[in-house]
Amino acid sequence: MAVGAHTDTQAAGGGGTQAPSLAGVPLLGSLFDLKSDSLGTYLRAQQQHGDVVRITAGPPGLRAELYCVFSAEGAQQVLASESANFRKDNSFYEEIRESFGNGLLTSQDADYLRQRRLVQPLFTKRRVDGYAGAVADETRATLAAWEQAPGGTVDVADEMMHLALRAVARILFGTDVDATVDVVDRCFPVITEYVLRRGYSPANIPRSWPTPANKRAAAAMDELYAVCDRIIAERRAAAGGTGEGGPGEGSAGAGRAAGDDLLTLLSAATSSEDAAFDAAELRDQVLIFLLAGHETTATSLAFSLHLLARHPEHQARAREEISRVLGDRTPEAADMERLPYLTQVLKEAMRLYPAAPVIGRGSVAATEVGGVTIPAGADVILAPWVTHRHPRYWSDPDRFDPDRFAPEAEAARPRYAWFPFGGGPRACIGQHFSMLESVIALAMLLRAYEFEAVDVDVPVSVGITLRTDGPTRCRIRSLAG
Repeated sequence: MAVGAHTDTQAAGGGGTQAPSLAGVPLLGSLFDLKSDSLGTYLRAQQQHGDVVRITAGPPGLRAELYCVFSAEGAQQVLASESANFRKDNSFYEEIRESFGNGLLTSQDADYLRQRRLVQPLFTKRRVDGYAGAVADETRATLAAWEQAPGGTVDVADEMMHLALRAVARILFGTDVDATVDVVDRCFPVITEYVLRRGYSPANIPRSWPTPANKRAAAAMDELYAVCDRIIAERRAAAGGTGEGGPGEGSAGAGRAAGDDLLTLLSAATSSEDAAFDAAELRDQVLIFLLAGHETTATSLAFSLHLLARHPEHQARAREEISRVLGDRTPEAADMERLPYLTQVLKEAMRLYPAAPVIGRGSVAATEVGGVTIPAGADVILAPWVTHRHPRYWSDPDRFDPDRFAPEAEAARPRYAWFPFGGGPRACIGQHFSMLESVIALAMLLRAYEFEAVDVDVPVSVGITLRTDGPTRCRIRSLAG
């Protein structure tokens, strides 16, 4: 079928109809549209053709066919109710796996189930709440640095990336923070660009070939792996080589007992069915936690501040709640429930700017979604960026309105109208930590400073996570005294 055609005939392998196709150019389909503006292309596909759309991209012989599912009901089917039919089988996940390891984000089948059993007890609400003090300490350091901000202006995207990285590195490694942060700052961008270039390319040369790009990426991976391996080896040696004897739930803040960092707990993790992680498996988990644990939270924090800076009435309302609930004291984990409007602000920012704007899967068997057949072996795209703007679930969808997440409004929407953390059995294990970190940091930042947007329109694009393609500067004014 030619790109751009639309047929309602019965699709092979299922009772549904064949997916309508987004119009593209001869031979290359929508390749250039996806490269220049993938998020806009997905939005246009939904607006023109509905909730299941086929997009082709690339020349004959190397052509990709993407089956895009945009409805909340379809997202629930792919991620939850029929998740066994949709696996993390595509070239993009394989590139992440090759660069950042076979950790919880990328593993599958028996590997994933074993990892989840070992890691899940470390992400209980009680355990995660114990990290609130570390988040508050790192936010306090950010506030101190802002006292010297040149011209009273900060780029909130850069600043929140630094804050979130330091927080997750501290929780992972305890005292081994500074060296780790320096290496991640230096190496992650090189590796991420390499993953993106290879993940979206229709064909790649072997990683072993000594090209400049391969050599740069290999050097960055070697440096990143080395610092993780050193810290892991030191931690395992200190625990007698086994990692046993990890502490219990622990208490919050800088006063937590030595050895209560997440790496020590990961080293000690066992279950009735599983042996502990070996050193290589520990490194894979650490790398995935570093990747997924700071970029996603940083995105949510940055756009929460950016949107509040553009909407002073919502900023004032959030600050009034913070002042009333907290006064001058440091926020604690229990304050999440006491700051409902601030939490609504965060959720609305995550609706408009989901850190994972696109989610990929591969279909195992032909499956009917929304009356349309997705064939076996297809590349399937879910797009929170589109579903979070779907007019069926969101009126005036581009408007910033935190009251969309008042309890009664949330209860009236389908479960997967908002899914920034994915869903189903592969839902993000760190979602409570991300929400906790974001609420604590936002409360402290908004109590200390007033924000005014310098850059009103911030272009974004899809990397491994959502990323800004320009400055996200805010003018800050201290509220002290």
